[in-house]
Amino acid sequence: MTNVAFQDIEQYRDIETKNYYNHYIGQGKSKHEVMQAIWLKSRDNARTPMQWDETEHAGFTQGQPWIQVNDNYPEINVADAESDPQSILHYYRKLIALRKQHKVLIYGAYELLLPDDPDIYAYTRTLEDEQMLVILNFRGHEPEMHWPEGWDSEHAKLIISNVSRRYSTDEGAIQLQPYEARVYRKQR
Repeated sequence: MTNVAFQDIEQYRDIETKNYYNHYIGQGKSKHEVMQAIWLKSRDNARTPMQWDETEHAGFTQGQPWIQVNDNYPEINVADAESDPQSILHYYRKLIALRKQHKVLIYGAYELLLPDDPDIYAYTRTLEDEQMLVILNFRGHEPEMHWPEGWDSEHAKLIISNVSRRYSTDEGAIQLQPYEARVYRKQR
């Protein structure tokens, strides 16, 4: 589900959102400018009814929901995600299964790899003879990361990624796509 972008402040229910709106309108900001901030930050983004399917009120209720359903419910809903093997729902199911299968992801020693990198969050988890390398690109561009010490493309097995086409890894470097996430595994 995505954030709602209600056009009118009266569609929101959150008192903090309404207070924010009134404060900044009172300060002379334009309605459009204030609403743009609300579309990003309102707590009501997490409070709209669950979008189960494309029926009325997104299948959430046969009654009237306390807040309007996001207008995109015919395209973004659980029923559609269930039928799409590439959906976020299926990806998260794979992540949960991975975590259950590999205790290193729960109990392994954590080591942060690039503490000052503004784009990439990368770390390893190590438990006994198993090690995982998690690489997350939080930006909309394509940064490059060098393999950490003790890792290389020959011995690291990619076990999950959120993109279907990965860039090659040349001369010890990993080229990441925008918002890409990868998990590698190796036996020590």
